[in-house]
Amino acid sequence: MPIRPEEKPYLLDVSSHTFRQLKLIVPGGLIAYYFGTLQEFWTIIQSGVGLARSTALAALLSGCMTIGLFIFVLLTPWIRGVEPDFRVWRKSGILSSIIPLLTTSIVLGWLLLVMTLAHFSNSGIFRGVVGASSVYALSFGLLGLLPAPKVKRT
Repeated sequence: MPIRPEEKPYLLDVSSHTFRQLKLIVPGGLIAYYFGTLQEFWTIIQSGVGLARSTALAALLSGCMTIGLFIFVLLTPWIRGVEPDFRVWRKSGILSSIIPLLTTSIVLGWLLLVMTLAHFSNSGIFRGVVGASSVYALSFGLLGLLPAPKVKRT
């Protein structure tokens, strides 16, 4: 018996975009929780000394910069009043400078997080790489759920 639109279960109302983001959020969150990645990272920030704390703070700063730049790119339509064409971002005035910064902050932040977890905690290299990747997957999954503002065309 087919389901009528008014009888649809709640799960069918969730968009395919949300399901794609959940593919990042759920594994990222579970792996980060299982490995205790965020707890180990926060312990290094709070009680680490010297190079360990400096590296962890640099990873945290880079992660915050990534989030800030990503939100800035999302808000670009409101700031500029025009929706950017991401396919030709190199020709866009604002995107041509923001996208390379965003890419650099992602790569640098991930590398610093891996280095922090691998060398300054009990994680080791494998758990450091997997833990850092899970934190970034979780973060990008959550950021992907933010709605992008649309500019009204006149």
